[in-house]
Amino acid sequence: VRNKYSGKIYVVAESRLSELPTEKPKPNAANGPSGDSKKSKSKGSSGEKTKDSAADSFEVLEKFSGASLVGKKYEPLFNYFLEFSDAAFRVIADNYVTDDSGTGIVHCAPAFGEDDYRVCIGNQIINKGENLIVAVDDDGCFTGKITDFSGCYVKDADKDIIEALKAKGRLVKQGTFTHSYPFCWRSDTPLIYRAVPSWFVRVEQLKEQLLDNNKQTYWVPDYVKDKRFHNWLENARDWAISRSRFWGTPIPVWISEDGEEVIVMDSVEKLERLSGAKVFDLHRHNIDHITVPSSRGPEFGVLRRIDDVFDCWFESGSMPYAYIHYPFENVELFEKNFPGHFVAEGLDQTRGWFYTLMVLSTALFGKPAFRNLICNGLVLAEDGKKMSKRLKNYPSPMEVINDYGADALRLYLINSPVVRAETLRFKKDGVFGVVSIFCALLAVKDVFLPWYNAYRFLVQNAKRLEYEGSAPFVPIAVAVIQKSSNVLDQWINSATQSLVHFVREEMDAYRLYTVVPYLLKFLDNLTNIYVRFNRKRLKGRTGEEDCRMALSTLYNVLLTSCKVMAPFTPFFTEVLYQNMRKICDGAEESIHYCSFPQEEGKRGERIEESVARMMKIIDLARNIRERHNKPLKTPLREMVVVHPDEDFLGDIVGKLREYVLEELNIRSLVTCKDTLKYASIRAEPDFSVLGKRLGKAMGAVAKEIKAMSQEDILALTKAGEVTIATHCLKLTEIKLVREFKHPDGMTDKEMDAAGDGDVLVVLDIRPDESLFEAGVAREVVNRIQKSRKKAGLEPTDMVEVYFESLDEDKSVIQQVLNSQENYIKDAIGSPLLSSDIMPLHAVKFDQFEFVVLSEEIFHGIYNMSFKISLVRPALVFKANSILALYAGNSKFAQGLQIYLLSRDHSCLKSEFQLGRGKIKVDCIENLPAVEVKLGEHVFLTVGDYYLTERKSH
Repeated sequence: VRNKYSGKIYVVAESRLSELPTEKPKPNAANGPSGDSKKSKSKGSSGEKTKDSAADSFEVLEKFSGASLVGKKYEPLFNYFLEFSDAAFRVIADNYVTDDSGTGIVHCAPAFGEDDYRVCIGNQIINKGENLIVAVDDDGCFTGKITDFSGCYVKDADKDIIEALKAKGRLVKQGTFTHSYPFCWRSDTPLIYRAVPSWFVRVEQLKEQLLDNNKQTYWVPDYVKDKRFHNWLENARDWAISRSRFWGTPIPVWISEDGEEVIVMDSVEKLERLSGAKVFDLHRHNIDHITVPSSRGPEFGVLRRIDDVFDCWFESGSMPYAYIHYPFENVELFEKNFPGHFVAEGLDQTRGWFYTLMVLSTALFGKPAFRNLICNGLVLAEDGKKMSKRLKNYPSPMEVINDYGADALRLYLINSPVVRAETLRFKKDGVFGVVSIFCALLAVKDVFLPWYNAYRFLVQNAKRLEYEGSAPFVPIAVAVIQKSSNVLDQWINSATQSLVHFVREEMDAYRLYTVVPYLLKFLDNLTNIYVRFNRKRLKGRTGEEDCRMALSTLYNVLLTSCKVMAPFTPFFTEVLYQNMRKICDGAEESIHYCSFPQEEGKRGERIEESVARMMKIIDLARNIRERHNKPLKTPLREMVVVHPDEDFLGDIVGKLREYVLEELNIRSLVTCKDTLKYASIRAEPDFSVLGKRLGKAMGAVAKEIKAMSQEDILALTKAGEVTIATHCLKLTEIKLVREFKHPDGMTDKEMDAAGDGDVLVVLDIRPDESLFEAGVAREVVNRIQKSRKKAGLEPTDMVEVYFESLDEDKSVIQQVLNSQENYIKDAIGSPLLSSDIMPLHAVKFDQFEFVVLSEEIFHGIYNMSFKISLVRPALVFKANSILALYAGNSKFAQGLQIYLLSRDHSCLKSEFQLGRGKIKVDCIENLPAVEVKLGEHVFLTVGDYYLTERKSH
């Protein structure tokens, strides 16, 4: 283009024309009348612009592609390097030049930019390996070659350079631009790109071998290997391994002054032999003075060590052999264990440590340095920025550990996106709580508390056995446990083996992130299924033998799960193990000395599936109850489970029946194989699956799927696939929707259902007066358990429970208590006693505290009111029998009773247990020695006395 006013001609990218300066015509100029410039500054009524546009100011002389300029010579801005005119000062092309700034044409300085260097090498402006022309010295000032600005700091020279260009008429436009610029992160000062002489490893010659070795490695996640690392290797360039620093490992290269003679020192012995000096330390200040005589003769002088030290990544990449001083030592150890089993580091090491490990091992041994690699993402601050000691934008690690524990922090990180090579915004609160098992925020609440509660329940009930006079708890052998006839024992044993199998499998594949969700589910099953459904057995209410089997099963499950999780939660599992090992002869001193568990016996996939379905049924039934405001304490008549699998239905009405009935408080359980009796089925296409596969045919196929008859759908469920409009569709690609069909004469307020596509649960929700008493009993038990909790009692704390009706008509509640006596006794572990038979000494002071622990009054429970008292166990005396011990001496009899009441109840109980129901009392002053028998002279609790009296009557 040519400026219409000045006549200057410019070559410019078409899109940058508007950025050229628009010069105005001068007054009295031949190509414009005087006064035009003044007019251009005023605004006319039509609103014309205040200055000419580029289109108005320039005349287009010619249009051509940038490629047509390639090879053309040009006159440089300055004449400092005219001796290189043969190769330099010509137009070349590359796609890194953009049209969003400047003119679309840039100057290249190969010593001051990566792209500049690459393009100049590619166009033979310079040659690889030759000395570059560097016009800036080590202090960032122009050298003497730049005569006009010699000694001037490059940043300070900008103004002078602009003035010089302006004076030569070579300045097109000047201005100020704000753009990103590299700064030193230590000194916060601007950096200058400047090429320096370096030593390189010729990586480009190894490229094919590097790619080959990468294929022999296994990465988690795999996309980092196949994409990020593979792409980096494909574009690998020679690696500059030298650094101009003082501290670091000196590069062991000695070179002559003329550069013709080079010796690489591959050992201290070689350096000592060639130089005649003794070497004690390999740091620069201890070896830089050492010289080696030239092998060509004295006239060629000596060889001196080059000034540079190694890039620290060269040392890191040498780790597999350097750390054991190979090849000078440990040759057999190295060769036996190389390549290494696995390495683990952050995503940023893809171009760092992972790369240098691979390059050096390939160059030296022709192998990769590692077999497996775990690549994690970066842990960022909560605001998404990089964690910085300077900014202090992260919580102190010790503060997190002190608040929540090191194990919780480990699990939080293991279950976070960071182990899948994604970034994690670290939140301190995330270590404590969790929204769901798939969130990254978990640990204390959802892992350690349920785990510890199951362990505590085991310890409490193991101690209870001794407290009640049985032999100390010793776990039954694993081989015997695995033959238990109890269905939930079989199930939890199988689930434990599945845990071992799963963790082993995932760890073999180095997938850390899959373990915590699986563990969460396992612990949830352990606490909410096994412990919850087996409380009676674990508390000994189904007999001592059954209790020991259940406790042994729980012990084995906890011990195995601790061993499995020891690498993930080393501190928590060690605490639990140290207590559990006390009852195991020959146990290792620490859980970390134990071998990782092996699978023992076969896993029962069938029983695991049946229990999982049982829990699904329970959840569905609970949903129906919630929908109709029917709390679990309200008994219901009947539940129907609909499913086509006879084996599953057999498990539900067989060995799992009692658990379902008790958990759901239902009197009758019925199964039904006919899936159409209580529901109709319709088919819906799974658009998320089929849409991608069928494309335009989706509409027609979807229409036919929706039109499928009941018979067609049943045939599909049997065959597993169906052909529609020439397309073969799998059962997994079609959604089966079951809609509840009420039996004749029933409304949705009398019977309702819930299903999940696999199983249908039907509940009879009609009120039933015959279930009234069971409902009241459940409410009473619930209030007693809440009173125990409010009083701060542990499950093993023995108390007696007294009941008092506050209603005018006490017959109704009394009828309930009589009919539900066994249920209440099983639920609370002792008989429910009438307040009328509470002994007088039970409500008085016992040493320094009340014996009555809690008294609560409840109103509106099925329109009834009552009071519940929790009382410490109190002795009951058979006055006539005690009187007979002393031949009718009432004073002596009273003294014995006072003495027995003064004794600690638990100690007295232990003495009777040791004496097999008898104790000798010979310590009361002025009273003759007597033998007191349990059940004949005294009872340890009112409940014992009450039950004995009932039997005798």
